[in-house]
Amino acid sequence: MKNFIKEFKEFITKGDVMSMAVGIIIGGAFTAIVSSLTDDVIGPLIGLLVGGVDFAGLSFGIGDAQIMIGNFIQAVITFLITALVLFFIMKGFNAFKDKADKLAGKKKEEEAKEEAPPADIQLLTEIRDLLKK
Repeated sequence: MKNFIKEFKEFITKGDVMSMAVGIIIGGAFTAIVSSLTDDVIGPLIGLLVGGVDFAGLSFGIGDAQIMIGNFIQAVITFLITALVLFFIMKGFNAFKDKADKLAGKKKEEEAKEEAPPADIQLLTEIRDLLKK
């Protein structure tokens, strides 16, 4: 039982689990923002463009069933806006990461140049070693 508790504690405190938890919390907050944007800003604007139709109340009935097509349209709009915002975030993140990788690569090249002896010294060292043989 002690071993189980120790393993569980290590699992919980790993960076991956903590990062995932932070991502889920931020994702929930982000979803609230996007939902508000679609429900309170974009939905009414689209409603104005199509003649004052309120998507949330848009529905039709089949027998006793009421099909809430407006809620579905609202969910699709929310999804598309969320995907678009995430696309822009990831595009910016990848551009930033590429620049950081390039800078790190240049730094490593400079360090390698500083560590490596000049070509003529290296060539002379190889000639010396060959002459010794």
